[in-house]
Amino acid sequence: MNKSELVDSIANETGLTKADSAKALEACLGCIRQSLKQKDEVRLIGFGTFSVSHRKATKGRNPRTGAEINIPARNVVRFKAGANLQEAVC
Repeated sequence: MNKSELVDSIANETGLTKADSAKALEACLGCIRQSLKQKDEVRLIGFGTFSVSHRKATKGRNPRTGAEINIPARNVVRFKAGANLQEAVC
């Protein structure tokens, strides 16, 4: 499912117009994005948890040349599925 299909699905489930559904989806994603940017955790009971984790700098190898490269430290987004989502998928 892509974003436009998700908007269509939201519109069908809620009775909202596609434009209103798109605005609601964008608002939801924007709120999640803003919380993660502030390194806050987003818990959606029954769905899952989004969090930010810090990955340390490491050394790696270029697979083509074998040369050693430095991989910088960075923050990464993590998602852990909730129990209800796990049950629905399995």
